[in-house]
Amino acid sequence: MIEQYIEQFITYLDAERNASPHTLVNYSVDLREFSLVVGKKPLNTITYLDVRNFLAHLNKNNFSKSSISRKLACLRSFFKFLVRENIIKNNPASAVATPKREKRLPHFLEENEVTTLLNTPNLDALDGCRDRAIIETLYSSGLRVSELVSLNVETIDRLAGLIRVRGKGRKERIVPLGNAAIQAIDGYLAKRPEVQLREPLFLNSRSGRLTDRSVRRMLLKHARKAGIAKEVSPHMLRHSFATHLLNRGADLRSVQELLGHENLSTTQIYTHVTTQRLKEAYDQAHPRA
Repeated sequence: MIEQYIEQFITYLDAERNASPHTLVNYSVDLREFSLVVGKKPLNTITYLDVRNFLAHLNKNNFSKSSISRKLACLRSFFKFLVRENIIKNNPASAVATPKREKRLPHFLEENEVTTLLNTPNLDALDGCRDRAIIETLYSSGLRVSELVSLNVETIDRLAGLIRVRGKGRKERIVPLGNAAIQAIDGYLAKRPEVQLREPLFLNSRSGRLTDRSVRRMLLKHARKAGIAKEVSPHMLRHSFATHLLNRGADLRSVQELLGHENLSTTQIYTHVTTQRLKEAYDQAHPRA
């Protein structure tokens, strides 16, 4: 039975692979979904057909191709672990092809929309100063929302304009922070009583660490107040950060490092956005387009 080895695998990911808490939760859910589909079938009798049936089950239940691909990657990693531990002889998931993912261009804000969003929070109030500092930081650094909420006061060098970020796989990187974001953070911290270096940089109304969800709600609130029709999210600001850098001449390698992407291919989606914008400008401006 598969169930008894799931916890063993999750422990391995946590202790030896330094996987993020988000990955541990997702992989645990994925494996239990697979366990429900295969039932009490012995591990050594599971074949690539069982894996394909599981993917078909996901497809039938309208899971996106990206979700299906992630769950297949989880199964490959799980069975690879079992082979290494001599629990099974072959990896049944290795023979199953990854579904082709639909290519969707990232949604982003125009530069004037970012400016409008930044001018929305009320800077006379503590939460308004905090919200402005959060938006400035997301747009200035391209951080993931999980990286943003995990920041402590001590992780920002305000004099050097740098943030020490712990990203996916708990890998650490240094990210530049613009003057506007530093000033917004300084303005927010100046309104907070007795700021401690080891406490969270951004606090909720109960003086606790903000959650991903509360940041998303805050952005939507200000976007609606600003009259922006788009579903503004932290990831949209990350997309905007990358797109605007490339539009203004930044090279792809630099953007890759700033975003913390392991592979350049992940960053290359933004070149499709900038190329599309160039083509639109060409079509509008060239007399024989």
